[in-house]
Amino acid sequence: MKYEKSISNKLNELLTKNYDAEKGYINAMKEVDNVNVKNFFKNRAEERSRFARQLRTEILTYGEIPEDSGSFKGTLHRNWMSLKATFSSNNEETILNEALRGEKASLEEYNELLSDNSFPSRLVDLLRKQRNSIEAAINSVKMYEEALS
Repeated sequence: MKYEKSISNKLNELLTKNYDAEKGYINAMKEVDNVNVKNFFKNRAEERSRFARQLRTEILTYGEIPEDSGSFKGTLHRNWMSLKATFSSNNEETILNEALRGEKASLEEYNELLSDNSFPSRLVDLLRKQRNSIEAAINSVKMYEEALS
């Protein structure tokens, strides 16, 4: 497989996960009443949209076609979050827990990609910035969970 195709495939996987995260945050935003939590989800959705745009640009740079939607697995997770929130006595805490779980999975994905030494330094810098932002979001989710407890 060509080098460019290999990198694009990895970035496309990450791209679909960012689409999934963005949609998940938009759905979560609709499920909560707390204005601060709603704003947190809104900011995370906007951030993931920005990540997706950046990844699309990188994929195009390698002459490949970026994915244009999320994954089936992401759709299932969003549906699970909605169902769980419907039957939960503490809607916001349940949704925050699911968001935290999703962010931790994203962090692992980024860490795995960053362990690949074949990426150019420009791409490594972009992935690191996105990863660090996700890590900060994890800390924010933990803060909101503690505030709601």
